[in-house]
Order: sequence, then structure tokens, then C-alpha cells
Amino acid sequence: MLKRLIQISLVMTFCVILLGAYTRLADAGLGCPDWPGCYGQLDVPTTESELNQAQVLYPDLVVEADKAWLEMIHRYFAGSLGLLVFAITVVALKQKQLGVVLPLSISLVVLFQALLGMWTVTMKLMPVVVMGHLLGGFTLFCLLALTYWRVTERKLLQSQNIGRGLRVVALLAVVVLITQIALGGWTSSNYAALMCTELPICQGEWSRYLDFENAFRLIQPVQESYEFGTLDYGARMTIHVSHRIGAMIITLVLLALIVGLWRQNITQYRLQAISLSMLLFVQISLGISNVSFGLPLAIAVAHNLVAALLLINTLYINYLFLRAGSFNACSHSQSLGKEAFYE
Repeated sequence: MLKRLIQISLVMTFCVILLGAYTRLADAGLGCPDWPGCYGQLDVPTTESELNQAQVLYPDLVVEADKAWLEMIHRYFAGSLGLLVFAITVVALKQKQLGVVLPLSISLVVLFQALLGMWTVTMKLMPVVVMGHLLGGFTLFCLLALTYWRVTERKLLQSQNIGRGLRVVALLAVVVLITQIALGGWTSSNYAALMCTELPICQGEWSRYLDFENAFRLIQPVQESYEFGTLDYGARMTIHVSHRIGAMIITLVLLALIVGLWRQNITQYRLQAISLSMLLFVQISLGISNVSFGLPLAIAVAHNLVAALLLINTLYINYLFLRAGSFNACSHSQSLGKEAFYE
């Protein structure tokens, strides 16, 4: 039962990430001006009486049904996922299969995600909140994946010793990838995705406009709304350029990891090298397409989804290394025990 619940939750989390990216990139983050309902109702106002009531509550706004439905569908999915995660926590604690920390962590992340979802609306798309909401979704996806691996992969992985250098590269890949995802969220939440329209870095004398002081100020001046961005050109261009340079760095790190995995004479590691190579190729292609075609919605959403899969893949590689280390430690302990016995 627990395995099935986690499988469903992983699919739903992926869907919520998709819907969240689509809602954000379609500029529908304020499709409903209140939370958790929409214009004072549980669903999008459609009838004449509901529209009149919405007009009374928000006289300065016009109901855009398409954007409102995007926002509410995202909330319905997120709410259902939250209930499912709470069910997983209850079942896991009852079965005492995963300890206490991991089941409680996923529930705490869901609760914090709900708060971030509310603040996204009440704080009118404040960039740091929007970026935090994105990272929270990826965090939940990773924790659920870790929970699934813990439930399904109980046998320790037998392998040769993994060099310390490869372990460091694998861990570095996760850290750099998380940083790059955060940069992507910061780029999107500040509406900086279209600031550079040429490859590989930016158009013109871009270095003259760099403004790191304002580009990465997490707490920005209070605005009536942050929709469509409040930073000037230099700050937004700096964010975009940083994201591109980050993409180059993570590409080099992942390529080093791929080569290191392929050199291991183990089928499982080589399969991870292949999957990581495919995801990296797709992600680079999507990034170039975003620039070449002016950020098409479908490609931009896919760019978010592949980033999530890259993160899960690199996290899984680290998980395999950790389990291989556990196996080697157990084998060493057993051999020492035998030596002591025969002495």
C-alpha cells in the first residue's frame, strides 16, 4: 500500500510542477486575487450572479476565466497531493518502515508549500516567494523519490570501490544543479527570460550593463504588484546572463559525472550515464530553443520538467554511491569478524 501511495504521489508531484510552471509562464499567477478560493468562491466565477459578486469584492479587477481556471486547477492538484502526502506519512509512521524524520519531512514541506502558495498571491508574486515555491516543489519531488527508493531498494548494491573524486563530482552535480534551478526560478519570477536574445551569452556589449547589486537582492522594495517584473534592464539582464553561465558550469560538471560513471565497469552506473546524457542533451536543446524561438510556452514548461528529472537522476546516482559505500562497509565488518573468529 505504501509503495502504491508513493508512486501516485510522484506522478502527482510531477503534474503539480508542470501545472505550476505553466501557470507561472502563462502569467496566470494572479488569475485569482485571493487564496485558497477565487474571487471569494471555491471555484472560478462563471454565472452572472457570481461575476457580479466578484465585481463587488474586487471592483478594480476583471475576471479572466482562462487564467483563473489555470490557477484553480493547479490548486486542486496541489491540495489533493497534500492529502496524499499526509496519508503516506500516517501509513509510514504506522508501519515503522522509514523511521520518523523522512515521513514527517515530506508533510512539513507540503505545509510550507501551502504557505508559499498563499504568500505568492497575497504578496502579489514577490520574486523570492515565487522562487521559493518552485524550489519547494522540487524539494518535495526529491523527498518522495528518496522515500520510494528507501521502500523499494532494500538490498545493498554490491560494487567496486567508487573513487572519492567521482563521489565529490556527483555531490557537486547536485549542489550546482540546485543552484541553477534556483537561478532559473529567479529568472522566471523577475521576468528576465527574454532579456538576452542571442547566443551564447547575450547580445551587444552586455558586460557594460551588469548590475549584480540589484539583480540578486532577495528582498526587493515593496510594490503594489510584482507581476511582469519591477527590476530595470541591467538587473534583469544580469540575472539572465548568470543563468546562462550557470548552464555552462552545470553542463561541464554533468559531463564529468557522465564520463566517470561510464568508466565504471558496472551496468547500473552505465545506465545512469546514458539517462543523464539524454536528459542533458534534451535540456540544452530546450534552452537553445527558448532563446531561438522567443520562449514558447510549451518549451519553457518542458525546460522546467527536464530540470526536475535531471535533479532526480543526479540525486539517485548519489543514492547509489551511498548504498555501495554501505555495502562495502558491511563487507569489511564481516571480514573483520571472520578474521577475529579464526584467530
